[in-house]
Amino acid sequence: MSTLIQGTELRSLVLGRGPVASPSGAFAADTRTIFTVTGGQVMITALWGVVTTSITVANTVKLQTNPTTGDTADLTTATDIGTTDTAAGTVLGVLDQTDTPPDLNRGGKALGGIVVSTGDVEQVTTGTNPDGAVTWHCTWVPLTDGAALVAS
Repeated sequence: MSTLIQGTELRSLVLGRGPVASPSGAFAADTRTIFTVTGGQVMITALWGVVTTSITVANTVKLQTNPTTGDTADLTTATDIGTTDTAAGTVLGVLDQTDTPPDLNRGGKALGGIVVSTGDVEQVTTGTNPDGAVTWHCTWVPLTDGAALVAS
């Protein structure tokens, strides 16, 4: 039996370009750029993280957009993912997208349908000596001709 459409082609048709992966590096109490948007607006069709180093210390993590022009806006609420350990390999998504913004959570759904203008998508981590690391994954489509999203 022949296959008319390949998995990569199907993913591209449904979710757009990517997935693009951006490792957070070891957590610290800071704000880090995980993706950069250039040339206009893109729609993030799916955004999720995979814990690469276990998170065992109380800390909060949130995602936000920081456009070159305009206001910074939260994509997720600051969520404690360290008080109850989060093991390496755990997928971070959002549990309930009806909240505005939704909580970052173990499992759940990929965050999607987000329009981001030229600027950055950032991870904000707080806490005393937070530990762990996450690789963030993103699929996207350009809304403006020439717009692009890359890992930072």
